[in-house]
Amino acid sequence: MNIQKITNILAIGLGVLGLIFLVLIISAGDDKIELDAMNGDYGFVAAIIYLAFIVLGIVVLSTVVFSVMNLVSDKNKLKKAGISIGSFLLVIIIAFILSEGVETPMQDGKVLSASGSRWVETGIRTFYLLTLIAGGIMIYNSVRNMLKK
Repeated sequence: MNIQKITNILAIGLGVLGLIFLVLIISAGDDKIELDAMNGDYGFVAAIIYLAFIVLGIVVLSTVVFSVMNLVSDKNKLKKAGISIGSFLLVIIIAFILSEGVETPMQDGKVLSASGSRWVETGIRTFYLLTLIAGGIMIYNSVRNMLKK
């Protein structure tokens, strides 16, 4: 059996299961679902949420597996991916070096540690650096195209 048939059977099965849960939820009615939820019984609502998590897991797993298989099959693609990942890690390292952590009191009375504060600042600086790099590349390409004409 090929992958297309397996995928179709899996998709149809998950779709039918989701449809069954949906019919059961609709037939139960809002009031019964709310009363059951107040008592801690989430019934078919929890089942459809778990089904959604299963579908999400299948999609993420298949995307990662086929992407890695595609990268490994071609040396040039693997090299470009390695350079891209390395460049991204370099930007994160630069942002981390430029960041400093300060213990910060939060609204709920807890305190954000200096390390946590540094990582938050690293994320913000990474965003800014990537934005500057993307803007610089766009300006460079625009100027280069204008000068070619």
